[in-house]
Amino acid sequence: MASIEKLPMLAEGYEKITAELKALREERPRIVDAIEEARAHGDLSENAEYHAAKERQGQVEASIADLEDKVSRAQIVDPATLSSDKIIFGATVTLLDDDDKPVRYQIVGPYEADAKVGRISYNSPLGKALIGRQVEDEIEVTVPSGDKFYLVQKIEFI
Repeated sequence: MASIEKLPMLAEGYEKITAELKALREERPRIVDAIEEARAHGDLSENAEYHAAKERQGQVEASIADLEDKVSRAQIVDPATLSSDKIIFGATVTLLDDDDKPVRYQIVGPYEADAKVGRISYNSPLGKALIGRQVEDEIEVTVPSGDKFYLVQKIEFI
């Protein structure tokens, strides 16, 4: 029997997924109503409202199944309870780039990653390069814009 892979995520990522799941579940009855209303208009072969509602129903059901899977495999991690001298999931890392300019990232799950706010996925190129590294380690990462070099300056769990 295959083991179920856990999905590490922060509490706020879990809350975001469960809120999205709740909203989609609440949309279900409205879609059913829209399908029934469109059916009442007659010929389904040329009924754009019917086809649009059925398509939306398929999208919502697929999203619900995906989110339910993520919620069932979620492993909530509180970075404040962690400590390590190596970079692991949940760590906030300060790096020095090529120009000795500090950049800061928190290692998070793929569903909560947003580089604009300093959150990168553990399975992104940079995330993979950082996992297991320590302070003073040098890292080379190949990204779409080319090779980047970083020096690990600080590891925090906040």
